[in-house]
Amino acid sequence: MTNSIWTLVHAERAALIDDLAQVDAALWDKPSLCAGWSVHDVVAHLIDSARTTRIGFVTGLVRARFDFDRQNARGVSRQRGASPEETLARLRQVMTRTSTPPAPLDSRLVEEIVHGEDIRRPLGLTRSYPHEAVARALRLQARTPASFGGAKELVAGVRLTATDTDVVIGEGPEVRGSALSLLLAVSGRQVGLAELSGAGLAALAV
Repeated sequence: MTNSIWTLVHAERAALIDDLAQVDAALWDKPSLCAGWSVHDVVAHLIDSARTTRIGFVTGLVRARFDFDRQNARGVSRQRGASPEETLARLRQVMTRTSTPPAPLDSRLVEEIVHGEDIRRPLGLTRSYPHEAVARALRLQARTPASFGGAKELVAGVRLTATDTDVVIGEGPEVRGSALSLLLAVSGRQVGLAELSGAGLAALAV
């Protein structure tokens, strides 16, 4: 199972590299879907995330005085190259890495898919993600507390129904849409909400 997850993660990294290789460098300055970060910043974050080990994560968090935002900002600054070309080269270097912070392995899929959309959507790019990868990422987000970057509290009391997979999560008023749109919505991306429907939608729009 571990190997199969890394295969999915590496495939997402490779797909993003291929997409970015076709993008004009000037467009890397566009705002991403990740508030306060440009497309270039998100790519740098993915590099930092791919390089992060369990020990390195804990050490970095202590140095950031347990401030996740500060830790992430330092990682972006550390891994962002002087040009998009340099940053893309760094992303290629980490494509097949299997290091991870102290988190469930499916969190690597959340990183690659959600941040992949943070990058692609402002650039007008689309990707057909493997259903298994999106489903695993969505299930993890739904059971992970907000204090660890998840949406457990947000989705409590609603039923998430993916229209393109067999994923149904929770009980309550229904929220329907593609698994990708559900994943984006529970990960705090407003664009995902616009693609959903159902009586429980208002509970996610907070």
